[in-house]
Amino acid sequence: MKACILVFLLLACSPPEEQPLDSEPAASEQSHFVDVAAEVGLTKVHTGGSAEKGYIAEAKGGGAAWLDFDGDGDLDLYWVNGAELDDAQGGGNALYRNDGASGFVDVASSLGAAGRGWGMGAVSADYDNDGDADLYVTNLRANVLYRNDGDAGFAEVGGEAGAAGDAWSTGAAFGDYDRDGDVDLYVAGYAEFEPEKIPRLGSQWKGVDVFVGPLGLVPEADSFYRNDGGSFVEVTEETGLAHPEPGYGFGVLFVDVEDDGDVDLYVANDSTPNFLWHNEGDGTFAEVGLQAQVAYGAMGHSQAGMGVAWGDYDGDTRPDIFSTHFEDDYNTLYRNEGAGLFADVSVAAGLGRTSFHLVGFGTGFFDRDNDGDLDLLVANGHVYPQIERAGSGTSYTQPNQLLDNLGGRFELLLPSEGDSLGAAKVSRGSAIADYDNDGDLDLLVTNLDDRPTLLRNDVGNRQNWLGVELVGRESNRGGIGARLRLAAGGTVQVRDIISGSSFLSSEDPRAHFGLGQIERVDSLQVRWPSGVVQVLKNLRVNQYLVVEEDGSEAGRR
Repeated sequence: MKACILVFLLLACSPPEEQPLDSEPAASEQSHFVDVAAEVGLTKVHTGGSAEKGYIAEAKGGGAAWLDFDGDGDLDLYWVNGAELDDAQGGGNALYRNDGASGFVDVASSLGAAGRGWGMGAVSADYDNDGDADLYVTNLRANVLYRNDGDAGFAEVGGEAGAAGDAWSTGAAFGDYDRDGDVDLYVAGYAEFEPEKIPRLGSQWKGVDVFVGPLGLVPEADSFYRNDGGSFVEVTEETGLAHPEPGYGFGVLFVDVEDDGDVDLYVANDSTPNFLWHNEGDGTFAEVGLQAQVAYGAMGHSQAGMGVAWGDYDGDTRPDIFSTHFEDDYNTLYRNEGAGLFADVSVAAGLGRTSFHLVGFGTGFFDRDNDGDLDLLVANGHVYPQIERAGSGTSYTQPNQLLDNLGGRFELLLPSEGDSLGAAKVSRGSAIADYDNDGDLDLLVTNLDDRPTLLRNDVGNRQNWLGVELVGRESNRGGIGARLRLAAGGTVQVRDIISGSSFLSSEDPRAHFGLGQIERVDSLQVRWPSGVVQVLKNLRVNQYLVVEEDGSEAGRR
């Protein structure tokens, strides 16, 4: 079946035109990422239930979120832990404060943000527009909303703010769907989970006993919360987001698919059709995944949607969707054709065979070498520890992958002989950010039953770049949902400010543009969620620029 899918794709898809590349570092320098997690203090080990993974919940989780919670100009890290099945308190999450050259310090307990229960993922946004970054943490049971109270630490306000929920939640994303100046919240549900009613290791995969799921479980409905000025109201039904056939939700993107100024929702579902919710502009959504050609793989089959990425890989100014899947299937690249339509171009873009022997989770588009095009990260790790007894050649720990963008077609750069993205682990979430503010993007990968991996980028900033941080006034404070268009050297790049992506994770809240050898930015256009359009001209490179919605530059960082 899978071979037929690949043949169909190869015949149906034509490769995009080759585009000229800016000069790049020498080949020996291209893949220089160094795991510095232990060195900088990211040492807490994830707790994920039993080693045998007798139940599906034990194989999930592992999200993380980058945020500047203390407003000092560098990014801190919230890392989500799991638990044991009989442990209501959980293993305890970490809030790693970035102290620059001194590394990271876990201040979760002292600031009241250690979490509770079995954590899944995290997303950050300034939901109350008070100028600091808050946190939303999804769990196997009730979720947690942490309000950032500055020097007083974090206050758990999910219940009083109306956004706690009580089901197994996974991916989450913030976005201003009604353009009223505050961010609303979409939370994906996975499955009803009552271990006492589920046989332990009660299913089989390739001849070995494994946990049951997901198709052996009842899917959990997603939830949508409207922000009414700092408190939330659950409005899933009235907005049309209550799907009659819920999926097993994982990755969520709150993005403007049609470039019409309001944000839509894409949800990657595990083993069930994906959802694309079109924002109708009247307070409601319509599900158009099938019409838009993003509900299924190319042969009309449901895939195991896990992680999601949003980015303009082919430079046509229309961002595209990438989603990771289970082994014996391909990770899917949906090229944005405009007018709300997409095409599965996975094989044409060189991605048809790179994932067949792996299980993909976290992912993200990013410009690894600042050459002006978007490369691709995929974090891998199996879900069945028993898989190595099946004799299929598949391993439980798996290498992560770096795919180099060669003018709209991807080539596997890592792992390669003698080089890799750190040791092979059972990876889950990924979150891309410039944690050291040196102008290139670094890679954070969370690992089941292990410490995270932090891959410092040591080559990207040898070329020019520009970073942009937004401060909304009429729009939400973080500018979430804004679209940026940068013109320089005869090319145009597009970035969106989003909150929530990858697998249960949240990446750098700033926009990052690689510029190659270009030494000046001709113009930067910011279309804010409010509809305000600002244009800044003749910008110098190699800086973090802070832009306020009122039209002035708040400063440079």
